[in-house]
Amino acid sequence: MTLDQFKYIYFLGIGGIGMSALARWFGVNGYGVAGYDKTPTALTTALQTEGMAIHFLEDVEQIPVSFRQNPAETLVIYTPAVPKTHQEYIYLTENGFTLQKRSQVLGLLAGQMKTVGVAGTHGKTTTSSMVAHILRHSGVNCAAFLGGITNNYGTNFLLNEPASDLRSVVCVVEADEFDRSFLTLFPHLAIVTSTDADHLDIYGAHDAVLESFGKFVGQIEPAGMLFMKKGLSLADKTKATVRQYSLQEGDYYSQNLKIENASFIFDLVHPEGVISGIELIVPGFHNVENAVAAGAVALKLGVSSEAIRDALNSYLGVRRRFEYVLKTDDAVLIDDYAHHPEEVKAFLSSVKALYPDRELTAIFQPHLFSRTRDFAAGFAESLSLADNVILLDIYPARELPIEGVSSELIFRDIRSKNKRSSTKADLLDVVREMKPPLLVTIGAGDIDQMLPALKSVLKDQ
Repeated sequence: MTLDQFKYIYFLGIGGIGMSALARWFGVNGYGVAGYDKTPTALTTALQTEGMAIHFLEDVEQIPVSFRQNPAETLVIYTPAVPKTHQEYIYLTENGFTLQKRSQVLGLLAGQMKTVGVAGTHGKTTTSSMVAHILRHSGVNCAAFLGGITNNYGTNFLLNEPASDLRSVVCVVEADEFDRSFLTLFPHLAIVTSTDADHLDIYGAHDAVLESFGKFVGQIEPAGMLFMKKGLSLADKTKATVRQYSLQEGDYYSQNLKIENASFIFDLVHPEGVISGIELIVPGFHNVENAVAAGAVALKLGVSSEAIRDALNSYLGVRRRFEYVLKTDDAVLIDDYAHHPEEVKAFLSSVKALYPDRELTAIFQPHLFSRTRDFAAGFAESLSLADNVILLDIYPARELPIEGVSSELIFRDIRSKNKRSSTKADLLDVVREMKPPLLVTIGAGDIDQMLPALKSVLKDQ
């Protein structure tokens, strides 16, 4: 299959962060684009303003007529989250349309360019956006398909400049292990940030996660390179050259790390020298480590030390990744997408380092019943870093409830000075009563929808 055989691209689940990036690519490259999603969001609204026909009712008649009348010229891209009982999925399957998963199409696109695949059970969105920003800021012709909205560009998609040879274009791809999607990629360079147990509703066991990452690094071009977090067991799974990085050791690492004026200042040590004086305004020890990995890839691609330093100094982060919502002398509100115990631990540790003299209150919304069941003890351990914890009900996402699984599995083992359970309906009253000087919201569900109201409560206290 080649993409030039199609005129129309129809998306089932167009509002997803990865799907919307693909939709934009096809839109700017002259294809007719339309799609369905369950609910309208800021992303779907943005796509509609770009001329895409999007509807939110499960209805075959809403698919544009030109698409329905030309199945041979219409490619359907779907997300695994769309159930096989979906009316439109059934119609498209039974009427001669070509259906492909998002990951399959992304693999086709990326395969035409020099691909940098950034994988890991956490850290991949920030790291891939850092790589993309360094390249774009340094004048390298690149495209990027990211898993979050970058604050530098206000989008999850960067379009490359036209090129007679697409192999001269660098394509930065967030390589997602969910549903083994990253196995459609055959990168030239790859970063693997972590291989912790996650998505066990898909994989079943940690060994299966590790096996999948082994297959991913095995698909790196033999002449390419793997930049691997030090300590991971992947070196024997690839024919590519392997380089290791971490916060404090490896082939690439940081030194002279200090915190000044809420910035993390450090030098990046690499095999050929040192990039000194990097001032990362996006906080977090984990983000320093991500920056080390991103800088390593940029060096391999020929970007100068000065350009890497300038780019990282101007990097503004990704929405919902250590994002300041309010920052005054009296109150601070930070939001983060963390939804794995290691992510929660890294986030809270960095917040405490930034604000050692403030009592830390964390609001956590667990994501998925299966993840809560599998990692309840880990979440309780990580959340106990906060002085006060407010625990919300589980956000189910794609899952039905599991008998015996609730936030209580986490709550009972939290050792913080104060802990409270709350519904979203009662949350504002709880925060109003507590008057926290330092408040963080954590989770991959819909807790971010509460941020404007929480900000208002903190400003009025």
